[in-house]
Amino acid sequence: MSLLLSIVMPAYNEEECIHEVVENWVDLLNRQFPTESTRLIVINDGSKDRTGAILDSLKPKYPNKLEVVHTPNGGHGNAVVRGYRHAVALGSEYVFQTDSDDQFITDDFSKLWAKRHESNFILGYRQIRFDAPARLVITRILKYSLFLIYGTYIKDSNIPFRLINGIYLKKLLEQLPDPTPFAPNIFLAVMARKAGEKTFDIPIVHKERQTGTVSILKWKLLKVCMQSFQELVEFRLALGSKVKALKTVHVTQPVKL
Repeated sequence: MSLLLSIVMPAYNEEECIHEVVENWVDLLNRQFPTESTRLIVINDGSKDRTGAILDSLKPKYPNKLEVVHTPNGGHGNAVVRGYRHAVALGSEYVFQTDSDDQFITDDFSKLWAKRHESNFILGYRQIRFDAPARLVITRILKYSLFLIYGTYIKDSNIPFRLINGIYLKKLLEQLPDPTPFAPNIFLAVMARKAGEKTFDIPIVHKERQTGTVSILKWKLLKVCMQSFQELVEFRLALGSKVKALKTVHVTQPVKL
């Protein structure tokens, strides 16, 4: 099997919005790629509410577009990587990742898709970010930590709105530390940037969260921030060999018509 595009979406306790979010993204696939093989892969990360049941109820409605993978709760990072590996195993030419909390709009996908021939790794960034003040402060700390540790500046390194060439993603995943870091998307962004990818600055809309609750708050948020910082410091020593391996990847971009 081979696919033009897979959308990877982790989900945890999003019963209030998951139905609408899934329908919005499947609708985008049907509108933009009516004759192409595409998938929305939702990783249900051990949700304790009705998220899993709602996803299962949607599968018969979209038998050729929606795949649901149920896993024990392992955290957002593990769910994202599991989704990436699933998309790569399906032979996806491109892999797009977003979240299931209804804070992004599907219209912004086209901004990244339009750049797919120019870069193997494309990041959006949240122009105005609607998150709790503590999360905004810690995000800023991590952003400057990346500059301090790696000498690289990325506006929004952990954003769940990214488009990656499937072959390139496969190689990135091979370079990812084991066990999976708390925030693997940061590591992927750093490796891609250091390997020469530069399309990291596409502005997108970030909406205020209307449903559910953020799963990491207050002191737990500070704890995982410190964990991420430590993981990034430890990864610094291995970065050179990882980047060297990425530079051996030769992706043949389709000719633009």
